[in-house]
This record gives sequence, C-alpha cells and structure tokens, in this order.
Amino acid sequence: MSSKGGGTTLSHRSYRLASDTDMPKVAGIVNEKLLSDYLNHIFPSTSKPQQPAAAFRKPLTFLDLGDHLDRLLAEGEAAEESKDVDGRLGPPTVVLDHTSGFEGLLLVDDDLLGVIGHSNFSSIRATTCVFKGKWSYEVLISSQGLMQIGWCTLNCRFNQEEGVGDTEDSYAYDGNRVRKWNVTTTNYGKSWAAGDIVTCLIDLDEGTISFCLNGQSLGTAFSSIKIGPGLAYFPAISLSFKESVAFNFGSRPLRYPVEGYQPLQDPPSADLLKAERLLGYIKNVFTTKIDTQEGKLLVKDSAAWELQGEPTVLVTLAHIFNHFAPLMCKVYLVEGVLMRFLLSILEGGGSVDEHPLIQKLLDLMWLLMEDYEVNECLKQLMMSLLRAYRFSPIIPDLGFQIHYLRLTTAILRHENSRKYLLSNVLFDVLRSVVFFYIKTPLQVKEAGLEELIPTTWWPSHFDKEGRDEREAREESPEERLRRRAYERGCQRLKKRIEVVEELQVQILKLLLNNKDKGTGEASRYIFLNKFRKFLQENASNRGNPTVLCPPEYMVCFLHRLIAAVRFYWEESKRKSSGMLGSEEAYVPPQLFYNGKVDYFDLQRLGGLLSHLKKTLKDDLATKANIIIDPSEIQAMSMDDLDEDEENGTVQRPAGATAMGGALARPSWLSSPTLGRANRFLSTAAVSLMSPRRPLGTPERMKVRTLSVEQRTEEDIEGSHGNDGLLQGRPPEESDQPITEKSLLEIVDGIVMMYNLSVHQQLGKMVVVSDDVHEYAVALKDTEEKIARCPKQREDILEELMKSQKVFAEKLNHLSRRLAWINATIYSKDKMLDIYWLLRVCIRSIEHMDRTGSLFAFTPEFYLNVAMNSYSALKNYFSPSNSMDELPGYEETLTQLAAILAKHFADPRIVGTDIKDSLMQALASYVCYHQSLRAVERIPEEQRVAMMKNLLAPYEQRPWAQTNWILVRLWRGCGFGYRYTRLPHLLKTKPEDANLPSLQKPCPSILLQKHMADLLSRDKEMAASFLNSVLNQLNWAFSEFIGMIQEIQQAAERPERNFVDTRQLKVCATCFDLSVSLLRVLEMTVTLVPEIFLDWTRPSAELLLRRLAQLLNQVLNRVTAERNLFDRVVNLRLPGLESVDHYPILVAVTGILVRILVDCEMQGAARASAVLLSDPCFQLHSIQHLLGESELLSSFRAPPPPAERKHFSLHTYTDYISPEEQQKVERMLSFLTKESKEAAASAAVSAPTSEEDLCPICYAHPISAIFKPCSHKSCKACINQHLMNNKECFFCKATITGVDDYSKPPSS
Repeated sequence: MSSKGGGTTLSHRSYRLASDTDMPKVAGIVNEKLLSDYLNHIFPSTSKPQQPAAAFRKPLTFLDLGDHLDRLLAEGEAAEESKDVDGRLGPPTVVLDHTSGFEGLLLVDDDLLGVIGHSNFSSIRATTCVFKGKWSYEVLISSQGLMQIGWCTLNCRFNQEEGVGDTEDSYAYDGNRVRKWNVTTTNYGKSWAAGDIVTCLIDLDEGTISFCLNGQSLGTAFSSIKIGPGLAYFPAISLSFKESVAFNFGSRPLRYPVEGYQPLQDPPSADLLKAERLLGYIKNVFTTKIDTQEGKLLVKDSAAWELQGEPTVLVTLAHIFNHFAPLMCKVYLVEGVLMRFLLSILEGGGSVDEHPLIQKLLDLMWLLMEDYEVNECLKQLMMSLLRAYRFSPIIPDLGFQIHYLRLTTAILRHENSRKYLLSNVLFDVLRSVVFFYIKTPLQVKEAGLEELIPTTWWPSHFDKEGRDEREAREESPEERLRRRAYERGCQRLKKRIEVVEELQVQILKLLLNNKDKGTGEASRYIFLNKFRKFLQENASNRGNPTVLCPPEYMVCFLHRLIAAVRFYWEESKRKSSGMLGSEEAYVPPQLFYNGKVDYFDLQRLGGLLSHLKKTLKDDLATKANIIIDPSEIQAMSMDDLDEDEENGTVQRPAGATAMGGALARPSWLSSPTLGRANRFLSTAAVSLMSPRRPLGTPERMKVRTLSVEQRTEEDIEGSHGNDGLLQGRPPEESDQPITEKSLLEIVDGIVMMYNLSVHQQLGKMVVVSDDVHEYAVALKDTEEKIARCPKQREDILEELMKSQKVFAEKLNHLSRRLAWINATIYSKDKMLDIYWLLRVCIRSIEHMDRTGSLFAFTPEFYLNVAMNSYSALKNYFSPSNSMDELPGYEETLTQLAAILAKHFADPRIVGTDIKDSLMQALASYVCYHQSLRAVERIPEEQRVAMMKNLLAPYEQRPWAQTNWILVRLWRGCGFGYRYTRLPHLLKTKPEDANLPSLQKPCPSILLQKHMADLLSRDKEMAASFLNSVLNQLNWAFSEFIGMIQEIQQAAERPERNFVDTRQLKVCATCFDLSVSLLRVLEMTVTLVPEIFLDWTRPSAELLLRRLAQLLNQVLNRVTAERNLFDRVVNLRLPGLESVDHYPILVAVTGILVRILVDCEMQGAARASAVLLSDPCFQLHSIQHLLGESELLSSFRAPPPPAERKHFSLHTYTDYISPEEQQKVERMLSFLTKESKEAAASAAVSAPTSEEDLCPICYAHPISAIFKPCSHKSCKACINQHLMNNKECFFCKATITGVDDYSKPPSS
C-alpha cells in the first residue's frame, strides 16, 4: 500500500468492477446501516460484549474504520510490553556470536543462525546466556555426522580437538555416537539423522540439562550442574568438517515446545496478536456475504468466496491489508500465522483444485500489498514450508510430508507467485531440491514401519560362495508365508510413498508449464535457466564437497524430473503426431557444438571446446553450416588462458586466497535450507569476511555460448527460420521434429545430473542390502552351530543364543529399512527411469557418431552415463528387480555392446580417463554370459574391427585391460581353466561375489574364431602382437620375482617389519598379469599353432625360442625345491592371496601341452628341439608338475607322506580332467625321451670352441652375419634384436640384411 494509515486512501493500483453489468447491483446500493452492520460484523470488539441490537451501536463507516481498527489492534499491547524477562543476559535477538565466540573455521549464514564446519572440529556459541529459569532452543540437523550440541559457560576454551562437552563447564549430546559429554562420556539418547530436530533444555532452578529428539524426551542427561553467581550458560555447538545445522532460538515458532520452558528469544507477542486478529477479520470477510436486495448479511462457506469487484468488500480488505501486509514480512508471523492458516484450508482433504481459497488469497496479496511486501512474504512462506517439510518426522502415512507438499503445490499453482518464486527464490535462496527428497528413517520404530511391515524376511539359502541361491522349491511353507507377508508390507509402504512422489511430480509439472505466458515469460524457460545454473554450480565445484547439492537429493530430483519431462514429452506428441514419443527420446547432436547450451568447460570426447573449434572449424562449416569467426577463436583461446585469473585472487578478498578458495560457495546452498551468502569465520586467518563476490552475478560474456541468465524463449525454441537450440543440423540428422526444444535441454541436464552424483549415491545405498546379506549369513551360521553344540556345553549354547538374538533383531531392523530404500530408490519404476536414461544416452551417442568428425564435440559424460547406468541396472536393482524383464532389454544390450566395441579404440576420443573407462566397461561386459552374447550379436564387421584393435601391439598403450578381455574370451577353454575361484581360495569368503572376475567362465568361440582368422591372415600383425605379449610377460614376471625377493628379505629380518600393503598389492598384480599373459599365449598357440610351429612364416622360429625361454624361466623359478616362491607363498600374507602354484603352473602346462602333444609330429619335434636347446631347460621342472621331481632328482630315500607337500596336478581332480592329466604324462614321457636322445647326441658330437659361440648369448653357435658391417651372432639373438631395433649390437650401424653363416672348413 502506498498509504499505511487510518484513512481510506487506496494504493496506486486500479480497483475496477468485474464488469459493466455488475454495476447496478454493487455500486451505491449498500446503505449506511447495512455498511455499519457489515463492518461491525467483520471487526467485532474484543474488549466488551457485542451490543444486542444495531440501534444501540454507533454507526461505523469507512471514514471511522481506520481509527476503529487501530483501537482494536492496540488492545493488549500495553500488557505485552510490560512483561519483563529475568534470568537472561544478552541482546533480545539471539544469534550465533560471529565476532568472538567461535573457534576454528566456520561458514555462517547471513542470518547468523545456520553454520557449517570447515575444519577438523569447530566450535561456536550464541550471543545470549541464561543464569536462572528454564530455557530451550532447537537445532535442525542437516547432516548426521560428528557434532556435540549443548551448553557452555564463558570460561570454556575450545580448540581443534576439544569442543563442547570436552571441558569442565560444558555439556553436550552427540547423536552420531549416541553419547553425552562432560569431560567424560557415557551412552545416552538415540542416533540422529539428517532432518531431525534436537531440543536442548536447561533447568537452572534444579540444575539439570536434558535433550529431546523430534519432540521425544531422551531423559535427563546431566544433573547437579554448577549454578550460582557468576555462572551463565550459552547455547553452543562443536562440529566436524562439512557438518551443518541451523539454530532456532525463538526467531521462528519452536517445532516442539516443551511446557514450562521458554525459548531464549521472546516471540513477537504484540505482532502475533495483531496478525491473528487481522487474519480473523479476513476470515470474516470470506464467510460474510452482503445481500443488498434483502438488506442483510448472509453467512456462507469461505471456499465459495469470490471478490467479484464489490467496492465495499474491496475497501474493507484494503484497510485490513494496510496493517496485515507489513506483518507478513516477518518470518515468525508468516510461519506462525499465515502458513498455519493456509494449512488449515487444506486439512479437509481432497485435491488441491478443490480449495480455490488459497488462490484467491494470493490474488488479494498481489492486489493489495506492495511488490516488495508480497515478495518477502512469499519468500518467507516458502522458506518455512521447506524447513517444515525437511524437518518433519517420518510417520507411517507420511502425513506431514503430504500436508506441506499440498500447500506448496497450491501456492505454485498461482501464476504470479510461481514466476516470482522461480525467478528469485526456489533456486537462488532456497535449496528447493529438498522438496523432491524423501528421507530414509534411521529409527524404524519411530517411523512406524513395524506396524506397516509386521513380518520381516531375508534370504536364508546360500551357495558355497555366500551368494543367495533362493528358489521357490527350496523354501519351506513357513518361509514362503513370511516372504509373501513381507512383500505385502512392502507394497503397502510403496503405495504410501507413491502419494508423496506424485505430489512432487505435480510441483515439477507446474514449474515446467510453458503455456502461462500471460504475465511474461513462461515458467518453463525461467526454470530451464535456473536449472542450468544449478547444474553449473554442482559441476564446477567437484573438488569441494561442502558446496554440492547432496547426492541423496539429486537421486529423488532426477526421478521426479524424468516423470515430469516424459509427461510433457508425451503431451507434445499428442498435439503433433509427427514428433517422437518419449520412448524414442534422444538429445540431437546440434546441442553439443552450436553453442546454444553451456557445458561449463566440461571435457569433450575430442578435448577442450576451444581446441575443437579451431581444428574442426572447416567440418562445422561444411556439415553444420556454422561459421567460426577467427577473432572468436582468438578470444576463446585468451579466455581459456585467463580463466584461472578470472576465478582467482583478482576478485576475491585477500583472506579468501589464503584459505584456498574456501569462500566459493554457490548462491543456493547454505546450512539446512537456505542459500544466502555466507560469512566465513576463521580464528586462524580472519574473524569476519564480508562482503563476498556473489556467484549469482553473471560473468563477463563468453563468446562461445549464450549467458544462461539472458536466454529467452526465442533463443531456446526458435522462431521464423531460427532453429533455436537445434541450429546447425548436420546432413546425417533427420529434419523430423523430435519434441519441444526446451525439453531436449532438460533431458540433457538430467543426463548431466546422473553423472554428477546420482550414480555414486545409487551405489552407496546398496550397503543396506549387503548388510542384510551379511547378517543373514551370520544368523544361518549361528543356527547351525547351535544345532551342533553339545547339550552339556550350556555356556557355549548361551553365548550362541545371545548372538542369534542380536542377529535376528538387527535383521528385523535392516529388512524394514531395506523395504523403505527399495520403495524410494530401487523400485521397478525407478529402474525403468534409469533404463530410459540409458536408452536416451545410447540413441544420442548413435546419432552423434553418424556425424563423423563432429562426434568429438560430444561431452564425455554421455559415454560415462551409458556405462554407469547399465552397471547400476545390473548390480544395484537386483535381485528385487531383474533386467531381463525390461522392455527391449536384449536389443539395448546389443546397442551398448556396439558402442563399447567401436569406441574403446576410437581415434576421435582423446581423453585418457574416458578411454580407460570404455576399456574397463568392455572388460566387464565380456565377463557375463548375457552381455557377452550381446557382443556376439553386433555386426560381423564391428566384431572383427574390435578384435583387430584388441590384437594391436601392447607397447605404447594401456594393455592390461586388453589382455584381460582376451583372457575372458578364452576362460573355460584353457587347460585346467574352468574355475570361478582359485582352489586354495574356496574356503575364504569373497569380497564381492558379483565381481566380474568371480563370474562363471563363458568363453566366446565366435570371437576366438575372429582372432584366429586375423592372426592367420596378417602375419606381420601376428608377429608384432606376440612379440609385445612376450615382452610384457618378461617384464611382469621379472618385476614379480624382484618384489617377492624384497618381501622375503623383510620377512626374514629378526626385527619386526611390516611390508607395505601397496607393495604387496603391486606384487600380486604383477603375478596376475603374468598368469593372464600366459593364458593369452595358450589361447594363441591353441587357435593358431602355425605362428610358432610353421617356420616358413617370418619370425616363427624366433617367437618359439622366446616362448621356450620364458616358459623355462617361469618353471625354474616356481618349481625349484624350497625356493623363494615357495617360501613367500607359505607366508600367506594378506594381499598376496592370489599368489599360488596352481594358476601359473597350469597356464604354463597348457602351453606346453599344446605345442608338444596336441600338434602334428613335425611341430612337436621342432618345439621339443627348441625347448631342450634352451640353456635354462631342466627336466625336473617338468617332472615337478606331477610331483615326481624329488624322487627322480634325488638319490635320497623318499620322506614320509606326511612331510611331502609338493605341488602335483594329480591333486586337482576337480579342476583338471583325466584326459588333461594323461596329456601331461604323455608330454613328460616325450620330453624325457627327447632329453635322453639330445644328451646322447651331444656326448658324441665335437665340442664347440668358445670362439665359435654367439658373443651375445654364449648358448648357440654363430649362425648369422650382418650386412653391411659383417658382425656375427646366432640367428636367435639377431632376430629377437631386429624386432625392436635395426642397429647393430656392436657398431650401431643400420643393418640392411642378415645372411646365413657357416664356419669355413679350413678353420
């Protein structure tokens, strides 16, 4: 109002009648008596009883109404002002002491009520203390971490290690560890969770301190505290890094007031009384109708009230709002009066549409209040609603959450209010994503889940590796009944949660409305710009977790947003039949390179955007008709160089630089709900930093993109030949409209959200399911022990019964909690959302791939989300939901397989991290039967190309994952290679039975055939590939031997030494690499034996000699009696569990069997000749495989059987078939025979002089001469050398050729 007083002067706003036809019945008809009756009815006197007849009342007119209203509102003020409060010292407005009452680093809200810890253990107290009486305050817990909340005196001194409760005159409650603290600590209370409210009570008359959690008393924590002269207690808190809370000392109505205790800050009683009276007058207006024809007043239902342009009612309301509007700018009155009234309107139930009174009240507020007043009122109202929603306790029907969401929906249905809140509050001031979050209760009993799910159930049948192997036939009738009862309880819970989720989706549908253009820009385009800014703040602060939106909020927000977007997508399709349905949704390529959407400098597949625009500017011009101006490229380059300077010390206070940029907080985030700028408190660097450059102010214009804040509907949707977001369509892309362009950008944002934190959170929540599994296994084991326990051992039986009770109670709690998590996070609907997102990413990548070189513009996160969402569907949503039930599941698997197979070696992708991720995803993909079959279903051309990339030389690229893929394709076909876990590890519990390495063997004969064809046809590629495999095997096994030598030396020292766990891990990795490389060699020898045995192929003899040399080295190192390998294996060090004789010896045996037994006679003869000619060959190493080495290589009498612990393939009958054992025996017989013949031949032949031996290896005669330098060596040495180097050993001349050399007879 422009005039706030007692007169009838109205605001500058235009108050006109509803229509010209209404004028005869509403204008000038209300007579003086009827007006007086109306005004006295609306504004009844409270000081004396109402007169029985109108004749005894003084007529009341609009001229007198101002004074009359002032008198009514003044009643009771004097009594309130005379109240005096004793027992309290300090300012009347209680806040946190940001000047001297803190220790450590803290971020404090501008209202000085919210705080976030920013160091190890920070402490802060309030500005007001109490010394007499009963007092209370509330703490809203925003994070459930380490905090100590309570009271302290002025003399308490805190530091980074000791906080509230750690000194003599301080007392604290810690719900994280469920303890109370006063120098010493004992158990107390219950555990708290984010969203709980702690009430701190102090009784200075009795000397006690107690606490309440969500209104439930936790009992007296401390008694006989020090009281008396000189002692006063301040509210105080100590909290660790990233933990956050908000205090309510009485600036808002306490959520859980305790009788007899008063808040530290007095409520505004006079204003509260005025506001309640004025609201009563407004209610009277709503329920009163003037019947001008009958000349009387009628009582009617307030829900049917309408303004209809009646001057009498309008002027009356103007007088009321003259006083009411200023009061509605105060948070206490908004929360205590207005919000309570609005909630009461909705208490009757029914849909929000059935309660139009809220919309009419908002109309009145926008009509009769000044803009700044209604803006502040709406802001405070939404703050109070969000705070109430977040900190409401969980009850079985979720009634509190539903109540607050219904009011939020009703407010957002009002167009003016919605647009103001979207533009200025929801993302700028509030953490509005909280509205879409449903918190998980930690206290099952308090949440009412025991009544909702009375019967609990968990898996009770497990295989030998600890995995659930439940089948219907294995269940007993009792177990089946329990499971079904549990499932019915879960369904009841799910239906109640769905009510909340539907309300949350309704809110988003309102925010995504694009038809409300009557009062300016449509809501959707305001939301889109705010949403993009929200994503930017979360993408730009990945290194600072305190500034990020919590991932648990992101998960819920993502699901609700998907539901709302798909609703509008399908609505758009219904209006235009040519558009795609949401099931075919994808993000078109143009968004990635036309600059209409800002990706905040996120990495692209081809590198930085500035680099891509330079190198691909011609492709952009020819394919997308996008011209990059040279000056723009120069500007982008300079902008990239200056980016650090822009965001660094130039625009920050000096203290911010010292703190490493800790002040860079987004505008939407603060402690529990608000997002105002924060004050940074630091006892080490600065007391108070203000002002800070707000993040909300737009940066200087980037030439490469539109400013998010400045985009309009035309920039997004386009018009008159302007394609908006889809400008620059490539020729490969169809001109068929997809959907409304604004929805495409929201879908793009959803993909980014999943990449930022949603996938990580989905993985975290699986821990509850894992806990259920672990406790179920423990309970089953305990029950079996009870059954086996002798009856006479009552002591043991008693302990086992106690354990059984503990496990059963824990499982009851966890199974109910798991039901909640499954309903809110892992339900079938949520699984379908993630599956839809996976398909969106796959289609988007496929469309972008068709653009050729422009594929490099694709943001990396699209490939990441495609891989991670598939992983989530496979690992996180089972067993309650199966991927097999998803529509089009096999086709989607094949599409993803094609993407992984094509792009893991795509030259257009330059990022090392994304390349590694693709390789790891493909390696995991081939471990599972279904996904491996999907790889086999992709087109043959792509399969062959994939295998060719896998067979590229291992040098100059990460090869471990490549080798792992090849091993997985072979596993199940190799010698003794059909195991899931190594024999010696069967009795140990696997860390995670779902790991790819623990899947059952599923070899691919089809891909093996492609590998064989490639190696057979391309002799040069085969030679280079195998040479690289042999090189890596030599390196890996040498590193392994070197490391176990160091480990053995450390273990033998007399002093106590601890081997570095990292060293043990690297040692085990080298061993695993050696085994996997040997398996790849076995695979190659089996599929393409001619590579080694057909000496007409170049390098065949050399490869065979190198192979024989490495096999002999491995055998000698591993099989030598009482050797280094034996000693380290027997130590059984943690981290070296996989190091054992079986995996490596069986792999070597497989290669030897292939080249000596399974091949043709000529090949076997060549292989045996090369093997025996190697100086390192020892027959007893081969004999060791069958446990015969000691008996055959020693003349000593055999030791007793109990002392013989040598390795023997005969002991692994479950892993090695009889046929395979027979082959080993034949190989040993063959080598024994050949060895004896070679020894006899060597005995009769003339000895070779030292001068005739190769000067490099001294193992073979000189047999080759180099051109042009004429130096000599054996063929094996020169051939091996020439595979990696073309220079002579001796003179470094370039070798142009090698000829055979034989010693002249005359010599």
